[in-house]
This record gives sequence, C-alpha cells and structure tokens, in this order.
Amino acid sequence: MEAGIRRLYSPAIKQEAFARYRMEPGGVRELPGFESFIYEFTDSDSHARRILRGGHSSRRSVDAVRAELDWIAHLADGGAAVASGVPSSGGHLVEVVPDGDGGEFVAAAFVYAEGVGPRTEDTLIDIAEAYGRAVGRMHALTKSYSPSEATWTREHWDHPTMLNAREWLPETESVAAARLEEVIASCRALPRDGDSYGLVHQDAHGGNFHIGADGRLTFFDFDDCGYTWFANDIAIVMFYAALFKDDPPAFLARFMPVFLKGYASENSLDPAWLTEMPLFLKLREVGLYAVIHRSFDVENLTNTWVVAYMNGRRDRIEEGAPFVEFDFTSLADGLARA
Repeated sequence: MEAGIRRLYSPAIKQEAFARYRMEPGGVRELPGFESFIYEFTDSDSHARRILRGGHSSRRSVDAVRAELDWIAHLADGGAAVASGVPSSGGHLVEVVPDGDGGEFVAAAFVYAEGVGPRTEDTLIDIAEAYGRAVGRMHALTKSYSPSEATWTREHWDHPTMLNAREWLPETESVAAARLEEVIASCRALPRDGDSYGLVHQDAHGGNFHIGADGRLTFFDFDDCGYTWFANDIAIVMFYAALFKDDPPAFLARFMPVFLKGYASENSLDPAWLTEMPLFLKLREVGLYAVIHRSFDVENLTNTWVVAYMNGRRDRIEEGAPFVEFDFTSLADGLARA
C-alpha cells in the first residue's frame, strides 16, 4: 500500500467506517491487505461474518467501487459463486469517508466466503476442474453484462490506476520499465471482441477464493476487476499456480489440461489465444514487479512472499527470460472441447 494513503488513514476515519457497518471495535480482526485495509467482523444485527474493505479514492473512485459491486451482483444472479456486497446500516453498498485532505476513503462490505483456500499443490490439482469451471462461468456471464448506471465503469487493464510503469518504477529500473512498455505495446496490438475481451476478475489466484465443505469455490476480492482479454485472466491463474513451484512446467502440465477442461465446459475461447500466454505471463510478471516498487521499500523488504518473488527477478526481467518454459499450444485440446 502506498505510504501516503496509510498516513491519511486516521483512527477517526477507521472508527467512522466501523460505525457505518455495525462493527464493534473489540470484535474486529484486521487481515493482511496488499492494496486496501481489510477487516473481518461479525455484523452486530445479523451476527453473520463479514469482510470490510477500505481503500482510497486516488486508487479506486467511488463509482469504480460501485461498478465492482454491480458486476458482482450480475455474476451472483447468473449462478457464479461470489462473495456479494452487503449494505451498511444506512442501506448503502458503498460508504464514503472524507480523508481531511481533499480525498476520500471508500468502504464496502462483503459476505464472508466460508471455507479455506487451496493450501497445497495437491489441493490445486484436485480442484483444477472446478476452478476452471468457476472462471469460465464468470467469463460467460460477463458477455451479457452492462453497468446499471452509465458512470459505474471499471478501467481497462492498461489504465494508469491499473498499470503505470513509468510512475511506479524508479529511474534505476529503466530496463524493467522499458520491458514493461514493450509488453504493453504488444498487448495493445491484440484484437478485442466480445468473445475474447471483457470485464474479468483479473486476480483470480488461490488466495482469492475459498473451498467450502461441499467443494464449491467462492471467489472474493474483486478489487482489481477490469476489462482485459479472457486469455489474460487465465494467464494470471496460471502465473500464480506455477509461481514458487519446484518444477513449474511439470506442474502446469498436470494442472492446466484439467483446469481448461472445466473452463471449456462453461465458456468458449479460441485455442489460438494460447499462443499469447507468454506475453500475458510477462505482463503480470513485470507489472507485479512494478507494483512492489510502488508499494514497498524494496531495499528493506520484510514480507516473506515479496522477498521470495523479488529474489533474482530483476535479472530475469532484464535478460528477457520467459516466466516459464512451456509449450502452451499443447493445451489446445482442452479449449477445443467447448
């Protein structure tokens, strides 16, 4: 999280947000948040478990958060397993608290997704087909989505609030910035149509869904949802599934055919998009590298996940090494089943 946003987040702002969502301060648990302030709490009226997310308007506008909740509602109405928004005590899905400096903190509460995340490699393999079905279902539903209000819109993948290499990377990272700009330019040259491009989760990794006791996957944290290629959304799943594995190609060879079997049962995607996977994986790799520079003091990292990610990453990016060596066209049969 940007240091300036953290400085603006005063105890008074937090207390005001808590009050609007019937949160008792003593019954609130703060959770790790990469871009926002996240809390788990029990609604004092319904006694149901909830999640409160608070972010700053400089990153996501009020209308952008409303758009997120509107899209989640569309997915839920279509049968997708998603953690829907819940209203505040005032009946609002979005609450706004002035930050005292001309901006605003934007708060929203969500149903708590029961269950646990996929904590092991074997679990990811076991749920691969259900995982693919869930992502495919969201992609199929997004094709029929139109915002309920004209101003409730989400940004495209390359908007500066989503991706801004030149601002986020210091001058010492000029090579990485140039690499990212090259990848962005290549992506911008790709075709866009309703069968390949739309509003997607854009961060549907294993940390953003829970597996219920009945095996159902419930997705949450749609804060990064935006317009991009469906293949890019799949690449993001692939990126985090392969990250930190002892043998990423071997893992992908086990995981992806089953994932795509599930995906193809819900949504049709031209297998030709598999040839763009190296590009989309590189977009996420260098984009995440830039986000880490924006949000952390890279000379004094303490977050173990970030430390592991950054280990050797600069050299790999500057050398132009692929994120993973893998024949993505070998997966074409999986998508062709649709």
